Amino acid sequence: MGSAAARPISPSARTPAQRSNMLDLTARGYALWRAHSLSLLTGGPLPLSREAEYFLSLCRPQAGQHWLDVGTSAGFYAGVLARAGAEVLACDISPAMLREAARREPDSRIQYALLNAEHTGLPAESLDGVSIGATLNETACPQQMFAEAQRLLRPGGQLWVMALGRDGTAKQALLSRLGGLSFPDEAQLDAWLPQMRCVDGWRRSNVLFRHWIKPNGQGDV
Repeated sequence: MGSAAARPISPSARTPAQRSNMLDLTARGYALWRAHSLSLLTGGPLPLSREAEYFLSLCRPQAGQHWLDVGTSAGFYAGVLARAGAEVLACDISPAMLREAARREPDSRIQYALLNAEHTGLPAESLDGVSIGATLNETACPQQMFAEAQRLLRPGGQLWVMALGRDGTAKQALLSRLGGLSFPDEAQLDAWLPQMRCVDGWRRSNVLFRHWIKPNGQGDV
C-alpha cells in the first residue's frame, strides 16, 4: 500500500477541545496540567515518571526505531522516546502546541510537524511505533485515527494509547456535548484495530493504558 494523501483538518471540523488547543495560553499551561492530570483523574498518585516507566517497560523503544507521536501537545511521549534513542516524528494540529513542545523537548531526534494524524500522507508500514496520548479523546474521528495508525505500522510495530475510558457519568456526557470529547471503552478500542493484537493493558479509574502489536505473519506478535 502506498502513501495516502495528507488532509488537514478544516477549522470548522475541529472539536471545541481541539480549537482550545490552538491558543497560546492553553499550550503554555498544558504541561502543568499534564503533570498532575492523571493523579487528579484517578484519585491517587500517578505522576509522569510512573507513566513513562510503564510505557518504557512494555514498549521498550530502541535506538534507531522510527516512532510517530500523535497529538504531541507539550511533547511528553516524544521526549521519552527520544531519550530512549528512537527517532520521533511528533505531530499536532496546533502550531502553539508544537512551539511549546519544541521549547520543552529540544532533542535533535525529534522532528515536529503540523500534521493531521487521521490522514498523515506518510508511507504505509513505515513506522516501528505510534504513541497516542489523550488526544484520542479530543479528535472528532477516533476510529479514523486508529485506522491511520494501523496503516502506518510495519509488521511487528507497536501502538501505545493513553486515553480516558467511558464511565457513564453525567460529567462525561456534558464534556461530550460541550467539548466534542469521546470516551471509548476497551472493547471499542480493540474493535477499531482489527489488524492488531492487544498484548498489555491497565486501567485505573477511567484512565486507560493499552499496548497493541501488529502481527508479523510469522507466528509472532
